[in-house]
Amino acid sequence: MQIGDFNINSGKTFIIAELSANHGHDINIAIETIRAAKRTGADAIKLQTYTPDTLTIDCDNEYFQELLKGTIWEGKKFYDLYKEAYLPWEWHETLFSVAKEEGLICFSSPFDKTAVDFLEQFNPPAYKIASFEIQDIPLIEYTASKMKPIIISTGMAEKEDIALAVETCRNVGNNDIILLKCTSSYPAPIEEANLATIPDLKKIFGVEVGLSDHTMGFIAPVTATCLGAQVIEKHFILDKSIGGPDAPFSLDEKEFTDMVAAVRQAESAIGKVNYELTEKAQQNKKFGRSLFVVKDIKRGDVFTEENIRSIRPYYGLHPKYLKEIIGQISNIDIKKGTPLSYKLTRK
Repeated sequence: MQIGDFNINSGKTFIIAELSANHGHDINIAIETIRAAKRTGADAIKLQTYTPDTLTIDCDNEYFQELLKGTIWEGKKFYDLYKEAYLPWEWHETLFSVAKEEGLICFSSPFDKTAVDFLEQFNPPAYKIASFEIQDIPLIEYTASKMKPIIISTGMAEKEDIALAVETCRNVGNNDIILLKCTSSYPAPIEEANLATIPDLKKIFGVEVGLSDHTMGFIAPVTATCLGAQVIEKHFILDKSIGGPDAPFSLDEKEFTDMVAAVRQAESAIGKVNYELTEKAQQNKKFGRSLFVVKDIKRGDVFTEENIRSIRPYYGLHPKYLKEIIGQISNIDIKKGTPLSYKLTRK
């Protein structure tokens, strides 16, 4: 599967810096955030395309007042939260252009059909469906019909919801699907990450997999990489002093750079299935064990566990021959410290 010039199946993890609401409603901050994302080593920058009115309505009744209680956004009006967080649509052309200049893949999460139609003019190489939209089957169907790779976060989904979302994509002929394990808490407790779900998603649904992470730090992305995640998405902020709805669980430039480096190291550590020794390891085999004479032996003496042993280094017979050698007779006088070989023995 290709997203832009990135091969998802290359063995290299696709790392997405999520701009989200981390722009402070200043296009210059958004532009510099994209440039900073490139410096971190990220592969892509992801936007979110909505307005308060495409997500919700401006209403104060009980259905809209209780939603944010117990969250980091408690005390905010639901509509006003999205008014603060949304990315102005008139910025998109500039931000897509800046990302292209920087050599970053740029795409977005649409939150309704009008956003999909708007984004199509930029020919994005993929689309992302946010966790809270996984039950919006008409949106998934319409987005998938554009025949771009579709990345779906599963933070608000049970198995049946995931199955329906995947089936919806496939029913329109789109099989380029990536499911991201996600815990939709902000920030998400590390003990609720349940990263073991990542390989299970791949096994059950036969799709590519990854992680959309809201935990603090980057232990979860590194662990996910080791569990087979091909995509890592993490909120990125230029400077946490900018503030905003997503600042508390976003990584700044240094933190994101460290995460990218750690993920790349994890990829190197995973490597491939290989039972061959490296050249250095072959050289170091001499530090292993082998059979040695550990007491002076006269010609005609019997080899016993007292006069031959398995010790370091590896110059004598393989230790697996110890039982075979015990009870045999020495052909010659042998000094302590001599590597044992068959030419020194006779039955």
